[in-house]
Amino acid sequence: MKISTKGRYALRMLLDLAEHKNNGYIALKDIAERQGISKKYLEQIVPILNKSDILQTNRGFQGGYKLVNSPDKYTVGMILRLTEGSLSPVPCLDHDPIQCDRVSDCAMLPVWQGLGHVINEYLDNITLQDILDQQTELYSNDYII
Repeated sequence: MKISTKGRYALRMLLDLAEHKNNGYIALKDIAERQGISKKYLEQIVPILNKSDILQTNRGFQGGYKLVNSPDKYTVGMILRLTEGSLSPVPCLDHDPIQCDRVSDCAMLPVWQGLGHVINEYLDNITLQDILDQQTELYSNDYII
């Protein structure tokens, strides 16, 4: 499984919004500048996030974006499923029930199901707040005498 640029950039955008949540609405150009991501690329990601009620939008002079909920309500798994469509390691696991001609003979099916479970369990237990806390801890221990 590979996470696309869209998925990685969506996470970076939402982390930026989470980090600056106390600053009101954040302009897309500011996020793009801080994250080193093209504003045009972020403009392609915004509709996906808007459609799922993750972002709150404000137009006009003080316009921009902010998270609808607190950062602890958004998991990496949730965000990646929106941008990637699926986190399954193999296409046959994208359907329930599995629609594969070999499902009854597939020796690898339990392996792929186990891997899918591990991936989802891991990513669904990391929130944006967890990542922010980890960054804070990492940088708080980085001092020079």
